[in-house]
Amino acid sequence: ITVSDNGIGMTVDEVKKYICQIALSGALDFIEKYEGEQNGGIIGHFGLGFYSAFMVSDTVDVITKSFTGAPAVKWVCEDAGSYEFMASDKETRGTDIVMHINADNEEYLSDFKIKGILDKYCAFMPVEIYYESAEEEKKAEENKDGKDGKEPESPKPINDVSPLWQKNPSDCTEEEYKEFYRRVFNDYKEPLFHIHINADYPLNFKGILYFPKLNHEFDNMEGQVKLYYNQVFVADNIKEVIPDYMLMLKGVLDCPEMPLNVSRSYLQNNGYVSKITAHIVKKVTDKLNALMNTERETYEKLWTDIKLFTEYACLRDRKFYDRVKGAILLEKTDKSKVTVDEYLEKAKEKHENTVYYTSDAVSQAQYLAMFDNAGIDVVVLDKVIDTQFMTLLEQDKGIKFARIDAEVADAVKGADEATEYPELAELFKKVSGNDKLKVKFESLKDNGVPALLNVSEESRRFDDMMRMYSMVDGRNTATSMAEETLILNSSSTLIRKLAEKPSENIAKQIYTLTLLSQRKLTAEELKSFLQSNFGMLEELL
Repeated sequence: ITVSDNGIGMTVDEVKKYICQIALSGALDFIEKYEGEQNGGIIGHFGLGFYSAFMVSDTVDVITKSFTGAPAVKWVCEDAGSYEFMASDKETRGTDIVMHINADNEEYLSDFKIKGILDKYCAFMPVEIYYESAEEEKKAEENKDGKDGKEPESPKPINDVSPLWQKNPSDCTEEEYKEFYRRVFNDYKEPLFHIHINADYPLNFKGILYFPKLNHEFDNMEGQVKLYYNQVFVADNIKEVIPDYMLMLKGVLDCPEMPLNVSRSYLQNNGYVSKITAHIVKKVTDKLNALMNTERETYEKLWTDIKLFTEYACLRDRKFYDRVKGAILLEKTDKSKVTVDEYLEKAKEKHENTVYYTSDAVSQAQYLAMFDNAGIDVVVLDKVIDTQFMTLLEQDKGIKFARIDAEVADAVKGADEATEYPELAELFKKVSGNDKLKVKFESLKDNGVPALLNVSEESRRFDDMMRMYSMVDGRNTATSMAEETLILNSSSTLIRKLAEKPSENIAKQIYTLTLLSQRKLTAEELKSFLQSNFGMLEELL
């Protein structure tokens, strides 16, 4: 493998000084001598890692000619350390490094392998880089005089010396941002949106960050932010620069003032890095607010995909929440989206400062129908993180979130006073097998609903938390600790008839149906329910 440049080259004395002395770091001398002739820092301009060539080579040749006009020289060194000098007929200035690959590393002679390395480390180098395989070199040599009738094609650089992040955002198109994303991350899914960072004084760093599309809440949230130093690749994923709640982001950052010769623990406490992190958070929150304020329709379409990230970020960083709380949306059961304030404004007359939600629109369909009939909007909060996030909103806004099966809203109650049936209450306690079951009578607008099972919001949240931390057997689908209240609708014809003619079988059936409308039945409850139904069918024949 030959690596060539057309740079300043070296004289024989410089080869002896910089190449022959393995323990010498010529970086300082190099900077003092050539400072001002190169733009940017030392990274990418000086081969401090030259001897890494011997990791894959048994012999390395250095053929170089200085820009001073001194005679060209060839230096040949074996991996054991012995070397020799000889004259060279090299005519042009610059250096050729020829690596004679050893038998254990012949994989590096693969065209595919070399291209992969170049694409990873040299894709955006600020100087043009060209690659020619042995086969291409042979063809070019055979046709250097146009013998096959075709004009020799000019070689094309494999790298982009003016990457997208170096350009002004106003000069970049949406398609260019998408193409850049596909090229860098090989992701077939288009990103949701991007943030182009072009920070000047006092930070001086640039980059592009993308919000990738997640398939579901348990999708891999590990992102990838590549770090560059004046367009020279440094690291695949520098987590110390990105807040932990933004690690799902993908993108590139070019930080020419980033200290690179220190440990990652040092980076975590470095002032420059902290300022970069704070600036990234600001740019993300500014982007979310801008989308919400100027592109509301587009933002609502994106909300389903960024909801999980936004809620998690708000829980992790109160400053982040304070900046974006006006852009937080709630999704209603009809798929429309509103802000918390918009929901509360509409709910003033019927349920002031209370937000009703469903965690499962299918299993809670009966409750949902009652709220719909009463004209009460219900939002969908069906993710694991929602329980913690609604607590944050409650504390900040002084409001209450209540699941639709947690209480009987005033709007679903009828005009008549509820009638008490003490004997009926005792009957339901008996058939439920729970003598501590709370039984309450209400007059509901919907006479077709004989009974409801309400679960205290506070105790249910505590129960959910216990389940989440595996303090309750996760296989048990029943509510294990939550406080339940059986609501009997005194306006229901069925309940009135049952009060006049008590029946354990009918009461058992009603109670089990209320359980079924609120949650899944346990194995024992389902077995008993099926047997009861089969018995009733036999009686009808």
